[in-house]
Amino acid sequence: MRVRIRRVEASAERIVEDVVATEEPLEIRVASGGQTHPAAVTMRTPGNDFELAAGFLLSESVIRSREEIRAIRYCAEPQNYNVVTVHLEPGVLFDPAQLSRHVYTTSSCGICGKASLERVRAVCGMPVVQSDPLPATFFRSLPRLARAEQSVFARTGGLHATAIFDREGRLQLLREDVGRHNAMDKAIGRLLLDGRLPGSELVAWVSGRASFELVQKAVMAGIPVLASVGAPSSLAVDLAREMGLQLVGFVREDRCNIYTPDTRVERGV
Repeated sequence: MRVRIRRVEASAERIVEDVVATEEPLEIRVASGGQTHPAAVTMRTPGNDFELAAGFLLSESVIRSREEIRAIRYCAEPQNYNVVTVHLEPGVLFDPAQLSRHVYTTSSCGICGKASLERVRAVCGMPVVQSDPLPATFFRSLPRLARAEQSVFARTGGLHATAIFDREGRLQLLREDVGRHNAMDKAIGRLLLDGRLPGSELVAWVSGRASFELVQKAVMAGIPVLASVGAPSSLAVDLAREMGLQLVGFVREDRCNIYTPDTRVERGV
């Protein structure tokens, strides 16, 4: 979105045109058993909305596989691109009470109210699939490779990103959003719809800090490694250790911090 602003600099100020990231609400609904239920409202950057809805429902344990999804559609009457309904296959039941305490999310903090490891344990279930060791040097190139694909961030400076890499360090996909949790949901939603989950041979990279919600989403997607540009939270570290996920923070081209037992990251150069 283009806006006119007053740019103040050391010696002068002027009126210029700036580009800011778009933020709009998206309501996610679930259709099951002949009824449609509201599941969540999230503030997001429009685009890849079907991926976002699918990834959100997977990370919240509403669905387990793409085979449980019959269709994903925008609201048709009236046409509304801020409302998405995920239609489940017959026999796939949805309990509205499952999300009744977590119905509103923001672009900054994700699902409000989910503040305990007990809740996350219940959602995550089993630990992620273990994988072979990765050299520490693997992580150093991720920010540069991801940055080259962050087209909207390059114009606005206002978006988070989640990138998915294979174990050879090749970028598989990247999604951007004003919400870091939305960017992750879009990425794992794409993997889900493409039939690429669980992602036991994949690595997730996030452009901001590593919150416990992002660890949860990686675990639900079966992705065993999560790397972040920023710091993890204490709950993120606790959950990663409990679930067997490799958590790496402060990833730079010359260093990184390993916050979980590094049995799956080789030491050395």
